Amino acid sequence: MSIVLGSNRYGKAENRIVRIYRDTPRHEIHDISVSTALRGDFAAAHLAGDQSQVLPTDTQKQTAYSFAKEKGLLSIESYALNLATHFVDHIAPVHNARIEVEEFAWERVVLDGTEHDHTWVRRGQETRTASVTVDGTGDAQRTWVIGGLKDLVILKSTGSEFAGFMQDQYTLLQPTNDRVMATSLTAEWRFSSTDVEWEDAYAQIRQLLIKQFAMVHSLALQQTLYEMGKAILEACPFITEVRLSAPNKHHFLYDLSPFGVENTNEVFYASDRPYGLIQTTVLHDDAPDAGPAWDSYTGLV
Repeated sequence: MSIVLGSNRYGKAENRIVRIYRDTPRHEIHDISVSTALRGDFAAAHLAGDQSQVLPTDTQKQTAYSFAKEKGLLSIESYALNLATHFVDHIAPVHNARIEVEEFAWERVVLDGTEHDHTWVRRGQETRTASVTVDGTGDAQRTWVIGGLKDLVILKSTGSEFAGFMQDQYTLLQPTNDRVMATSLTAEWRFSSTDVEWEDAYAQIRQLLIKQFAMVHSLALQQTLYEMGKAILEACPFITEVRLSAPNKHHFLYDLSPFGVENTNEVFYASDRPYGLIQTTVLHDDAPDAGPAWDSYTGLV
């Protein structure tokens, strides 16, 4: 029995880059965290400590910063595409590059009813995400793009039920036909093309997620997630697969009877953990091969 080197990759994780556009008196800001991960002919580095084929992670960092100016940072998808393609096309030992980007939203300060040209405040918890994987060169090159968001905290005070569920000797939960439904949504969607207006696509998909959460009378969080994914696929021909992850942020009716107070579904205890975690994939039945599209750098190789 012999020991061999398995799958491996390396890169520079969580480079914080802020790009400010100053072309006009009204400045624009883009604030991101970008991680690079390269696969290729790196066996010698693992087996013999030979670094001759290894592009330093510091060089990857410097490239990421420089590309924020050279290539621009108007859309995280296009920025990640440029970065991944560069590593695969121009660094000989690299045959596969994955770039993962998080974008942190800022909104303009409003003074006397007017948006300020160069002052912002951070907006909420929500983070926009993108992952790009480029594999191979020339005519054999393949590209996968994933857009997404995480920590979209959303709640509705009615229009949600949970009843008719399986019960056994350990079941204490009581059925309800009127409950608070809340989650911190993570959503990712796989593009079928790179010929996309990235900013418009993100805005459209985000609005569809919120609309479905609000409008669907939910018999289960699973049902709501499916309807979210279905709505995106129906409205966006450039999307082929949607993956959703939603912790069920439970709100339990608080017992006020010891104080002689009737609680008519108005006062709740918001429990942060434990929580139900619902995950769903919705896709076209003829969706093209996902390849390494979902192979997250933050996961194990």
